[in-house]
Amino acid sequence: MESRFSHSLIEEQHPVLEGGAAMPPEKPQPMPAQDLRKLSKGFPRNSINPNGVKSKVSRRVLVVGSASAISLFAIYEMLQVFSVASVTPLEYVVLALFAINFCWIALAFSGGVAGFITIMSRRFKPRSNTTEDILTDKVAVLMPTYNESPDRVFSAVETMAMRLVEYTKDTQEHQQFSWFILSDTTDPDIALAEEQAFWLLRKRVAGKVQVYYRRRRKNTARKSGNVADFCTRWAAHYESMLVLDADSLMQSHCILELAKRMQADPDAGLIQTIPYLVSGVTVLARLQQFAARFYGPVIGTGLAWWVQKEGNFWGHNAIIRVKAFVECAGLPTLKGKPPFGGHILSHDFVEAALIRRSGWSVKIAADLPGSFEECPPSMIDMAIRDRRWCQGNLQHSRILPTKGLHWINRLHLVTGIMSYLSSPFWLMLILVGLALALQAHYIRPEYFTDQFSLFPKWPVMDSDRALRLFYITMGILFAPKIFGSILLFTDSKQCKQLGGRVKVIGSILLEIIISALIAPIMMFIHCGAVFAILSGQDSGWAPQRRDDGSLPWKDVLYRHRWHMVLGIVISYLAYLDSWVLVAWLSPALIGLWIAVPLSMATASQKIGRWVKSKKLLATPEEIEPPQLIIAAAEARKAYERSLTQIWHLPGLLERPELMELHMAIMDKLPTHVPGGQIEALDAIARVKVHEAQSQQQLLGVLDNKERSYVLGNPLLLQMMQKLPKEHAENDVISIC
Repeated sequence: MESRFSHSLIEEQHPVLEGGAAMPPEKPQPMPAQDLRKLSKGFPRNSINPNGVKSKVSRRVLVVGSASAISLFAIYEMLQVFSVASVTPLEYVVLALFAINFCWIALAFSGGVAGFITIMSRRFKPRSNTTEDILTDKVAVLMPTYNESPDRVFSAVETMAMRLVEYTKDTQEHQQFSWFILSDTTDPDIALAEEQAFWLLRKRVAGKVQVYYRRRRKNTARKSGNVADFCTRWAAHYESMLVLDADSLMQSHCILELAKRMQADPDAGLIQTIPYLVSGVTVLARLQQFAARFYGPVIGTGLAWWVQKEGNFWGHNAIIRVKAFVECAGLPTLKGKPPFGGHILSHDFVEAALIRRSGWSVKIAADLPGSFEECPPSMIDMAIRDRRWCQGNLQHSRILPTKGLHWINRLHLVTGIMSYLSSPFWLMLILVGLALALQAHYIRPEYFTDQFSLFPKWPVMDSDRALRLFYITMGILFAPKIFGSILLFTDSKQCKQLGGRVKVIGSILLEIIISALIAPIMMFIHCGAVFAILSGQDSGWAPQRRDDGSLPWKDVLYRHRWHMVLGIVISYLAYLDSWVLVAWLSPALIGLWIAVPLSMATASQKIGRWVKSKKLLATPEEIEPPQLIIAAAEARKAYERSLTQIWHLPGLLERPELMELHMAIMDKLPTHVPGGQIEALDAIARVKVHEAQSQQQLLGVLDNKERSYVLGNPLLLQMMQKLPKEHAENDVISIC
């Protein structure tokens, strides 16, 4: 059925042509893949400012040095726990695993202390975080999208762009920004919905904002390839580019300030914001929002304080200097097949490291609010996302030997790797500790050996010291939560906004309880991901669910079946020793026992709305939503209404006006290079179109991938248009 939206289009002139081309004129520039074994000629560059890319060594000494000292103390204490008698091989294994895990949390603790002190000092000595200069640099704002809801993406771009116009109406600085939706969508229906949404976006901004749209025909190298394609074809028009994600929102002052900071610092290659999480409906999403809002700044601010010019990139909500990116951050293709070979998945850490390697600074703007994103609504959605991230981070083991990387950037890579390897290490520590307990319970100790001794060798431990070390470990592990809670409790205005200190205490306790229940499940999920990657399984590229995290019972049971089984098995092994051991392990076991109902409950929008009604896990952005978020929600409703009936391929074939508009929006790259390598999808689609006897017959045999390919190929579309609509009953398509 033809939509009313399509009919209104036919009666008007082409809105896309009225608003300009779908993309600006191309200005090609090379973006060479970097050699990981040597630096390119001329790098590292000489800084423009004398101290433009220098960091203070004293801050590294304080944070890394204190983390090292704390780790050495804890490892020594653990050794003393075992050294009451002779240390057994199994105890040495426990010591090694404990050392790895403790060093991992000690660095986060030291950085958290720095973050806590920095945030506290800002309360007593507030400083301006605004740059006064007028923006003259040209900035491209990029919104990459992959099979996302077009109403979400296009409404967000419209809202940010139009609010920036209002924010800079006196200075007209909004004219320095151009907005790009860079699509990698492979679903043909979503692709056509994007085109319809782009038509609507152009109509709604009415020439006030420069907005563009491009859908790649082949999404090589995923998001990094999408951005690289833009850089090599259009980025030369701009000094910098603000990279967003499909769920990103940024307030006008944040957008403008990032651009001004980049302009003011000629040695800056990348500036990363710390996004707050918003718009969560389910319990899990609200849990992540609360933790990121109150605990996250402690870690983020501490990280920014001590890494300084050797910051990191998290893939979005960051501004990048075009020159630095195209000259220094071209990603090579790693030798071998996925999961460790091929295109680099977690490209952001690597791009930041390469930019820094070439002499540009990479900074984290921890003092700049107004950057937002969303989070997965369920544990299952977190598992899907983390599977992809896990593969990309473990792939960084191939990047670590890169010549010329700063040691802080190597530490960022190690941190990313450990964020997933820590789960197997923690699991091994639990299992080896359990084996140690069972050994002491069931295996008769050898009190007297063959060697002469006046006294037997008793298998004993220093229990008092072990308990004290346990408390120290828990304190360091929970330190960011403690620091964040102190900062929240000492802010009377914010506590009042969140419903008072009683509500805040309830939120903190609820976050701790649910996080503790979820932690062992996520540990096993990460262990499974690591095992799958080490066994050679590729993650693929599944689109992320944003709003609803619910699934049927049977699907949730299937996803968590092994978590419950493992919880029962570990419980039984602990019971073989004693009920006391079961009690000690219960914080890690209860979540596994109730994995299915816990997963269902935390993914429930109904329960999430109830928690919200009680002002639990609330954030300031939820109690008093920024106008940006309200405006984006209203704009999204308008797009949803207009996209209730979307364009489709049969409609394009029937209406020449729609086909002409589609051709105008289509990417202008050549669809086929004579003499070039022909891929299977290209060959099959061409054969089906050439052999078809009618449009109806062809539409019946094209699958989704082939339809998506044909939609981006003007020659094949023109051939389809020339086919008759109907065909005889006995007509068939012959494909050899």
